[in-house]
Amino acid sequence: MSTTHLETDLDLVVLSRRDAADGVVTLDLGRPDGSLLPTWEPGAHVDLHLGTDGGAMVRQYSLCGDPADRARWRIAVLLESTGRGGSRCVHYELVAGSAVRVRGPRNHFPFNSGGHYLFIGGGIGITPLIPMMNAATAAGAEWSLAYGGRSRQSMAFIDELVAAYGDHVVVHPQDTHGLLDLAGLLGTPLADTHVYCCGPGPLLDAVESMCAGWPSGALHIERFAPKAAGDRVVAGPFEVEVVSTGRVLTVAPEQTVLEVLQNNGLFVDSSCEEGTCGSCEVAVVDGAIDHRDSVLTAEERDEGKLMMVCVSRSACPRLVLDL
Repeated sequence: MSTTHLETDLDLVVLSRRDAADGVVTLDLGRPDGSLLPTWEPGAHVDLHLGTDGGAMVRQYSLCGDPADRARWRIAVLLESTGRGGSRCVHYELVAGSAVRVRGPRNHFPFNSGGHYLFIGGGIGITPLIPMMNAATAAGAEWSLAYGGRSRQSMAFIDELVAAYGDHVVVHPQDTHGLLDLAGLLGTPLADTHVYCCGPGPLLDAVESMCAGWPSGALHIERFAPKAAGDRVVAGPFEVEVVSTGRVLTVAPEQTVLEVLQNNGLFVDSSCEEGTCGSCEVAVVDGAIDHRDSVLTAEERDEGKLMMVCVSRSACPRLVLDL
């Protein structure tokens, strides 16, 4: 599922800032002393600690620059007028020279080498796909991009992508071309082809539905917002046993597993607390999981060895966890 990196807490500065599209800004982040940043691979994202209250807001943004350029990490941020405040902080407070606390990189959307590729980007969901397209080109692989958005003016990196890749890129602004033709793109499964998709929830839901008949493992998606999880399997309390200590803790209906673990002095890294970033991944030794995250693949859910404890719960009386 994820590529392995040692996550790092870094105090970085904004090296540069530019407008990438209507409502989208691009930031280059680097160390104040110019030293090298940790390595990363296509699909990775980082956490930004934002706000004046000690960085109380933590938001995840995909790295969309060149992994070979270790002097800077590039992110692009869409201003979400109805969001929780993170994007407004980036747009209105971060300028060249601003200090920002960053954690990462983390990758739960890794790029698989080999075969052909169909990239589908919706709006700001183009960001994690850009390094993948670069990697596919470097590997000599066949690939194409279908890029949709509200309007051409709102779609970041269009000019750069078309200039670099020409006919590989199909730009599909909704105001002039309508919605992406997913039936034409995905109606017939293609042999030896990986589909990588990132964008708004309705696009991802539609792509998942269209790819239901594709081979297992062909579809790879990343969500910026949590997917609806439905009713809980266990409505009442359940227990979690921690292998390393033998302790058995009770999780009440109004509590999360993460909350109970942390309240009992058991540290688990966490960030988004809505099941989208993957930082609170915990190994499960025994028990059935009520998966409620938007990170794990269908295969990983069926395997039942991992869970995101910020949102996922138990589907049985007791889960046994290996922290």
